[in-house]
Amino acid sequence: MTSPLAGPAEDLAGHQAGPAAPGPVLPDGPHHPRIVQAWLWLKKPTWFLDRCARTYGEVFTMRLPLGNDLVHVADPDLVKAVFGGNNDVLRAGEANAAILEPLLGPNSVLVLDGPEHMRQRKLILPAFHGDRMRAWDSTIRDVTRAEIARWPDGTPFALRPRMQSITLDVIVRVVFGVEDSARRDDLRRRIVAVTRLGRNPFLLFATRDRKLGPHAPWARFIRARDALYAALGAQIRDRRRAPDLEQRSDVLSQLLLARDDEGRAMADDEVRDELVTLLFAGHETTATSLAWSFDLLLHHPRALDRLVAELDGGGSEYLDATIRETLRVRPVVAIVDRHVREATRIGGHLVPAGAVVCPNIYLVQRREDLYEDPAAFRPERFVGRTPPTFGWFPFGGGIRRCLGASFATFEMQIVLPEVLRSVTLRPASPRPARIRREAVTFVPHDGARCVVTARR
Repeated sequence: MTSPLAGPAEDLAGHQAGPAAPGPVLPDGPHHPRIVQAWLWLKKPTWFLDRCARTYGEVFTMRLPLGNDLVHVADPDLVKAVFGGNNDVLRAGEANAAILEPLLGPNSVLVLDGPEHMRQRKLILPAFHGDRMRAWDSTIRDVTRAEIARWPDGTPFALRPRMQSITLDVIVRVVFGVEDSARRDDLRRRIVAVTRLGRNPFLLFATRDRKLGPHAPWARFIRARDALYAALGAQIRDRRRAPDLEQRSDVLSQLLLARDDEGRAMADDEVRDELVTLLFAGHETTATSLAWSFDLLLHHPRALDRLVAELDGGGSEYLDATIRETLRVRPVVAIVDRHVREATRIGGHLVPAGAVVCPNIYLVQRREDLYEDPAAFRPERFVGRTPPTFGWFPFGGGIRRCLGASFATFEMQIVLPEVLRSVTLRPASPRPARIRREAVTFVPHDGARCVVTARR
């Protein structure tokens, strides 16, 4: 694809602008006051994105309070440029740190840049090797079946909280490797406490470092986070002393055994921060993707019937296509971002230092030149076909691609069939759920409500 905004190859490299280049200027964008744009981005995100794309094209600037300028990029060629750009100039860790570091900690792979980011990434990645993941298959199935057994018959209920229950239990067992039921319950309570407080990060940060008393949102969040940190610290110390450490398949054990190129192990606080990262990057996001999958399937009975027939016959091609199409049409995260440290050229735009460049997952994955009837849910578009390069990137891209992408897909490949083989569902409403923003994610506004009509 050739973009009308794409310049010569050197203009697509994301490098620092030369001294003779014109002065940097933000691409055009909506002219509403910053506070109005912030409200639209929070409360009507998809409407706002669609309107901006129609009005301003494939690159536009969203201006938010406190001088935050988000340069959205909806051209696959320019997305490629950002992902392949100079990582010393386009800094993902810096872009994430302001929001994520208080929760994930300073050692999280999501808030690091440069050599430290690569070190942590190399230490984590082997834990999600395909052979290791296959050992978790039976655990994920057992957790799913136990959850399904608790679903009410004939009464509408929201699927997203039920999917969250599954993915949380999987994290505690597979990632943390917790076998004691009392400790599992304690960890789940602490995780839920932090998650509930973190669902409105903007309220949290509005009260950050303010002396508003012990019941202010920020103060309660810090107490809940520190309690979770303490519980994870105890789990890490106990696991280090475990006599069967080298025989265990859980992610925590693999992180403790990992060594970098110089033979160094991860310190306890590094392991803790990566566990928290894997928890919050892989628990609610996967649960939300599962909820979206069921919501879309239940409102598209032909697709559902085809999937059930394939599963009954032992196939998996349409299952994989359904997962890809769900992640395309309902990406859980709308953008990924890079903080611009020095003025850099992205296509025909010289973006100034201090801006944040945002490859826009939502907009790129709905391009009419990439997908026929792009807003429609059609899993068959991926049967026997791979997604277009840089036209499908729900897990980000480049060296910052989500480390848990393969695990999230693996979990969906197990949970979806287990549910469809166990129960027959129908939607509780005639139309698919609307997209609602919750923190930084796009979730079903009603939790994806459905009804169990029969059990197999």
